[in-house]
Amino acid sequence: AKTREGKLQVELAALSYQRSRLVKAWSHLERQRGGMGKTGGPGETQKELDRRMIDDKIKAIKKDLEQVVRNRAVQRAARERVPFPVIALVGYTNAGKSTLFNTLTNEKVFAKDLLFATLDTTLRALTLPSGRNIILSDTVGFISHLPTELVAAFRATLEETVHADIILHVRDIASVSTDAECADVVETLNRMSIEQKTPIWEVWNKIDLLSDPSFVMAASKRQEIPAFPLSALTGHGTEPLLQVLDTYLSKNDIVQDITLSSTQGDALAWLYRHADILSREEENENIKLYVRISPAKQGQFNHLFLQQKEQVQS
Repeated sequence: AKTREGKLQVELAALSYQRSRLVKAWSHLERQRGGMGKTGGPGETQKELDRRMIDDKIKAIKKDLEQVVRNRAVQRAARERVPFPVIALVGYTNAGKSTLFNTLTNEKVFAKDLLFATLDTTLRALTLPSGRNIILSDTVGFISHLPTELVAAFRATLEETVHADIILHVRDIASVSTDAECADVVETLNRMSIEQKTPIWEVWNKIDLLSDPSFVMAASKRQEIPAFPLSALTGHGTEPLLQVLDTYLSKNDIVQDITLSSTQGDALAWLYRHADILSREEENENIKLYVRISPAKQGQFNHLFLQQKEQVQS
C-alpha cells in the first residue's frame, strides 16, 4: 500500500484479523487493579488488555477512514459533473487486472504474480476509439471466502466499484480453478450492494497461456453476458473490448453541430465540461462545434442557453 488510505485499510484488516484470533495465552499474567474496598480483585488479563488496545486502534482507524469516504464522495461528485463514465476492473487476486490496466492506459502501476499486489485504487483516463474519454479504475483482488471484515476494511476502495457505470470482471481463463474463482467474485459483488442495472462483463484474460485458445474463443460467443478473450500481457484482443465499450456508452448519445457566438463564453465552457467536443472551428465571430452529448445534458444545454438566447432576442 502506497497511499494513506491504502495503509489505513491494510492496518484495519490486520487488526480485525488479530482480534478474532486472540487466545488465552496470557492468563498467567493477571493484573491486580482497582477493586472495591480494601481488597483488590483481579483486574484485566493480558488478553483483555490486548483486545481493548486493538479495539481502540480499530475505532481510531475507522474514524480516519470515514473522512476518506467523505473525501471520495466529494471527488466522485466532482467527476460526475464531467461526462466521463467510470469502468471498474474487478476479479480474483492475480487474475491480471493491473496488467490489463497498464496495457490499456500505458501506465506502470505495480503488477506482479502474487496475492494482493494491488491495495490502492488507481484511476486513470482512457480514450476510446471514437475519442470519448472514460475513467478506468483498478481495484483490490478478491479471494475465496473473503471475510466480511475484509470487505468492510476495504470499503473506501471498493466504493469505486459500487458506483461504476460498467464492471469488467477479469478472469484468469487459464487457471484450472477459473469457474470457482468466478463464483467467488460474483458472491463478493453480491455482498457489495452493486446496483442491478450496472452491467457486468467478463474479460477472459491469459489466453496466451492456452495451448489451444480456439475453444475459449468459441465459448465466449455462447455467453449470456458479454465475454472478451484477450491477453493483457501482449495486448491481443483488447481492441474488440474497447470498440464494444465505445458502442455501448455511445448508444444513446446525440452527435450534433452547435454554433455559438464569441460572446457566449459561458455556453462554450459548459459544453467543454459536460460534452465531448469532437471538433472546433472559428469563423468570423462564430464558433462552430461538433459535439457528442447525452440526451439529458442536451436538454440542460437547451434550457440554460438556447431558451435564454431566444428570450433575449424576443
